[in-house]
Amino acid sequence: MSAFPYKKTSLALIISASACPALADTDNIDTEFRVTPSQMVQGGNGLIQTPTARMREEGGLAINYTDNGEYRFWSVNLQLFDWMEATARYTDVRTQFYSDVESFSGDQTLKDKGLDVKFRLWKEGYYTPDISVGFRDFGGTGFFESEYINASKSFGPFDVHLGLGWGYLGTADDITNPLCEFRDSYCDRPTGFSGRGGKVDYDQFFKGTTAFFGGIEYQTPWEPLTLKLEFEGNDYSLDRAGELEQDSRWNVGAVYRWKEFDFSMNYQRGNTFGFGVTYRFNMNTISQVKYDKPPKTLMAREVPNTIDKVDKSRLYNTLVQSGGFALSDVNIEEDKAVFYGTQFVYRNQDEAIERIGRIVASELPDSVTDYHIVENSGGQPMVDTIIDAEQFIAAARYESIDADITTSYARSTPSKEVMDAYEPTNTHGLFYSANFFWTQSFGNPEDFYLYQTGLILSSGYAFNNKLSVMGSARVTLLDNFDKFNFLVDNEETVLPRVRTRVREYVSENPIGLDTAFVHYKDSISENVFGQVYGGYLETMFAGVGGEILYRPVDSRLAYGFDINYVKQRDPYNQLSTLDYDAITGHASVYWQPEMLKGTQLTVSAGQFLAKDKGVNIDFAKRFDSGIVVGAYAAFTDVSSEEYGEGSFTKGFYISIPSDLFLLQPSKGRGTFPWVPISRDGGQMLGRPVRLIDSTAVRSPFYD
Repeated sequence: MSAFPYKKTSLALIISASACPALADTDNIDTEFRVTPSQMVQGGNGLIQTPTARMREEGGLAINYTDNGEYRFWSVNLQLFDWMEATARYTDVRTQFYSDVESFSGDQTLKDKGLDVKFRLWKEGYYTPDISVGFRDFGGTGFFESEYINASKSFGPFDVHLGLGWGYLGTADDITNPLCEFRDSYCDRPTGFSGRGGKVDYDQFFKGTTAFFGGIEYQTPWEPLTLKLEFEGNDYSLDRAGELEQDSRWNVGAVYRWKEFDFSMNYQRGNTFGFGVTYRFNMNTISQVKYDKPPKTLMAREVPNTIDKVDKSRLYNTLVQSGGFALSDVNIEEDKAVFYGTQFVYRNQDEAIERIGRIVASELPDSVTDYHIVENSGGQPMVDTIIDAEQFIAAARYESIDADITTSYARSTPSKEVMDAYEPTNTHGLFYSANFFWTQSFGNPEDFYLYQTGLILSSGYAFNNKLSVMGSARVTLLDNFDKFNFLVDNEETVLPRVRTRVREYVSENPIGLDTAFVHYKDSISENVFGQVYGGYLETMFAGVGGEILYRPVDSRLAYGFDINYVKQRDPYNQLSTLDYDAITGHASVYWQPEMLKGTQLTVSAGQFLAKDKGVNIDFAKRFDSGIVVGAYAAFTDVSSEEYGEGSFTKGFYISIPSDLFLLQPSKGRGTFPWVPISRDGGQMLGRPVRLIDSTAVRSPFYD
């Protein structure tokens, strides 16, 4: 029997009830006594089993583990914007095995991945609550698939929540689905799961039974402790772990906060204890103390009268040592000075230019009215930052209370005069580097966590600033890919095996030739760049290709096109190739939208390695700390059945600047990928050089 005797209602009534006037002026309440949002069992801001409408500060990251009877959850919750949160989750179902085939998955219990998102529709005000709409487990197997709308309002140390849920959150069937009033198709929701996973079930959204959920959080006078009381909308009749006994829809819990950790305990369903731990930090505000010399002062500036008396040796050395600017050429004239080089220390452009400008201003006479700081990439001039010396010096000496040093310079494409005057030294010679790599995959049937880690040792020889030969060796130090059982080497497959033979490439070559190729690049015109390359282009493919890119300085838009002819490399003979070949390439648009601060959207349409055609979409968000998180998905003409489990290619990544771990400024960064399921459709060639990366200084995103 329903917990509510009257099931006929309307959605408008529910929303208006949840938005009732507040009984207290929340804007004037001491924040010390207000509830701080915490994570629910499945990850995401919430109570115990149910979400709230609350959002944390932008950049908030919470890494969670919870243990609740039949389920264990690992989740990562990210506050992408102050109005949007996303949660990625793995569920361990203790009562089920991964498969019935012991040779395939052994005694590993069933693992399931899920993705949730929540959007704030209305921000809490004096009279109105936070109102949010959310979608749980919308892109996976649908274990916990739900949609909901809820509201949250604070009253002093209390936070009150009320919501309406569909799907998993609505199985208690309290009321008739309000949307049935508009269309009969909303009255019933398909039960169970069909398909290969990974697809978004748009046709099920807001359908079927509905139920109320909500509760109260109380911030106790003892600051670390918060108490929770919850009424949930799930009756546990459709759980993947089996129908679970529910003695009560009321749950209680507590959260104890210590430094960056939250420790939680709860009692659910009237019969089950649970516990969890959360580690949280903010990717916007995280920083590292730096031990670095302050920028050079110009308060007691004394400079020579003419350029002939400039101590050039001291100037050049200081630019390298204190400005992080490695010079490749310098032209100093009576009224203009041009410095060509590469910034290798400071990620922040304004900080880098101010440091360089202060050094130059402290050494050059007043007759030099313009400083040109020409930053190179790969030995080629990319951006000319022109500093008005008089304005810069005045701002640096704080001669005006509203002085802004950034208004004294402007960035532009290097002029023909500046380009023609460029005569770099040491354009040829050897170069080398060593980088750490980490490849990982979660939720596999053979083992929950597969990984490979080691070093990529790179070297090359530059004949000039346009032509070079490069290569790299991959040295695996640790891996467990020998457990990867997706072999089917002798089976018929719909798609060519362009990626699913990864086990062979990894396990057969602990020390292997990763790349070896010839590379030529040049500026085609003021804003157009081009490159061609040929050789062993990545671990699995060799071939030839080329790319052109249109990218104006500081433009939010760039356009590129690449085309490649490739052959698959033999995993058992690194210098040989197999019979499979393909033409692959994409037309790409790179956009940094102004309305979404710190984001970049990349859309690439074309043909993939398996000769399937479609589009790859990549969305990245950069936080103030320099951390970048991103997600991508490829949608092609390959059907879900042809693609296999996962339905389409998708993945996530996080890129972390190295100076978050160092006491000195640094421009390096490391990228950590997560690919839930890797199949052969929608796979792009891992080109060794991309123009969008090598021209990054023209319109930086990652820095």
